[in-house]
Amino acid sequence: MKWIKNLLRIIWRIWFVIVAALPVLIAAPLIYYSIAFNKQKLFTYLKHLWGSWILFWMGFHVNVDNHADVNLRQSYIIIGNHTSVMDIMVLLKVIRLPFVFVGKIELSKLPVFGYLYKKSNIMVDRKSPKSRKEVYDQVVDFVQKGNSIAIYPEGGVPDPKIMLAPFKNGAFRMAIEHQLPIIPMVYLDNKRKYPYQWLKGSPGTLRVKILPIIQTTGLTLNDLDDLKLFAYNRIYNELMNDQLGKYFKK
Repeated sequence: MKWIKNLLRIIWRIWFVIVAALPVLIAAPLIYYSIAFNKQKLFTYLKHLWGSWILFWMGFHVNVDNHADVNLRQSYIIIGNHTSVMDIMVLLKVIRLPFVFVGKIELSKLPVFGYLYKKSNIMVDRKSPKSRKEVYDQVVDFVQKGNSIAIYPEGGVPDPKIMLAPFKNGAFRMAIEHQLPIIPMVYLDNKRKYPYQWLKGSPGTLRVKILPIIQTTGLTLNDLDDLKLFAYNRIYNELMNDQLGKYFKK
């Protein structure tokens, strides 16, 4: 019956909150230590464990199709289509580079998690031009410490009917200004398997495709629009060509 399925999905969503919060609360001192003393390897490992833990207990298996030759000593701009909170968990699981998110400032208001999130990532208030400008200064600091930068160039999760929203300039401006290569990622199942609508979704396989790295060496801000369009088309074409993801084409 439909009401039973809906009830189970609500319980499943509540279970996510428990599964996500429990390890953060238990490991909070260790997480704080890794942040305060810039223990990047430890912090990267803890994030990987957290993402993997959540995916496992939510009943998700991640299938990775990797076409990127990643240099662990190089910093990158990591981009992808934004479809679900599981995008973050999958990214934490499959990318073993030290990286920080450029994320919305609202997340910093959450108890415990918000404090740690604010201390370990770059916060941006999209309504404030000053905040957006300060992001670029923070990127320099994090990159100099050996971090990569993860950002969803759509600027948020688009309407469920939109397959891929237009990209904003930020990620590509950062890539050009700091001459950082770009790692494009495509989440093929997250929108269907764990959407933001509470009464939809189910456990199962989450496919992620890591596309070949886009180099930015020698590019200038005059190339920004072309770079943005090139990256957009790469991800868009993967979504369009995905035979198992026809829900995108409704």
